Amino acid sequence: MTLKHSLVQKIGNAIKEVARNKGSTCWYTPHMAAASRAITERNPLVDILLEVRDAREWLRYFEQKKCLVFGVNSHNKDNIKEVSYALAPYFLVKLILWKDLQLLNFLQARVRELPKIGHGDQTITLMLFGIPNVGKSALANSLHQIGRISASEKGRLKHAIVSPHPGETKNISGLKIASHPSIYVLDTPGVFPAEILDAEVCSNLALTGALKDCLVGEVELAEYFLSIFNLSDEYKKWVKLSLSGADDCSELERRQKRQYLTDHTQDFIVNKVRRVLYEAVSSFNGDLEDEETMSRLIKAEFAVLRDAFNLPPDSDDCVRKVAAKLLNLYRTGRLGHYTLDVAPSNN
Repeated sequence: MTLKHSLVQKIGNAIKEVARNKGSTCWYTPHMAAASRAITERNPLVDILLEVRDAREWLRYFEQKKCLVFGVNSHNKDNIKEVSYALAPYFLVKLILWKDLQLLNFLQARVRELPKIGHGDQTITLMLFGIPNVGKSALANSLHQIGRISASEKGRLKHAIVSPHPGETKNISGLKIASHPSIYVLDTPGVFPAEILDAEVCSNLALTGALKDCLVGEVELAEYFLSIFNLSDEYKKWVKLSLSGADDCSELERRQKRQYLTDHTQDFIVNKVRRVLYEAVSSFNGDLEDEETMSRLIKAEFAVLRDAFNLPPDSDDCVRKVAAKLLNLYRTGRLGHYTLDVAPSNN
């Protein structure tokens, strides 16, 4: 049994145990149940359903096969179209806005087709839905901003609440994203099904941040990420960082460059993390399919990451802090791109 498989079972079983608890504050919460009912009630009133997925996690419990980006499902019931739009959180902001503009243009094109199928309304409503923390509110804000600018409309922009933590959106809210015809987007709270039986799906949900870290533990999630990272080829892209050597700037030089050792998101820290991870994996000898061997490598990686993050070895809760910083860099795309689940087939 590989370490990854052991961690999947450990993390997945912990989440499934919580999911079985009625009235859970971490899984199918009361507000999530209410949101699910509200979304269902709104379905007959909207023209387009837009499912927002995390590009890292294709979520096998969604059984319907949909096209990936800008694809309209062939299923058309009661003139309601279902669209899947895969967001990649690690893309640059400019690229996200560019892709959102493409999405808005796509939606406007689909709206023009609605009269052909008997939809005569001049106002179109689309509803975003999906699991927590995949970027529904960020997408709604971006579409609202782009739509207002494209239409040269004046006035104060509205904003849906955006947070890096799951469960921030509590209610359904609407934003105008286009004129002539008018298009409104409904931002909805993230929802889970009442129960998921697949341990790997549970583990991937936790790793991508769709669940609160306290549900499983940051150290276990960081170990799970490293078990995936160590078997990937992402680290090979950082060979030049190792060849260039360490950055030995003085404290004065760092201040002049506005570099701060306590901020792990700064480029010089991120590059240091990449470099030490590359050196740790590339210099390690052993069968990484073996659980004990992989555990030794991960332990060594935690040690070098502690130095890369400039944490003193005797600091309180040092391992957890390393894990938290590592997870943050992974979730913001600073440590490479990973697809945790197999993309659905359209055959």
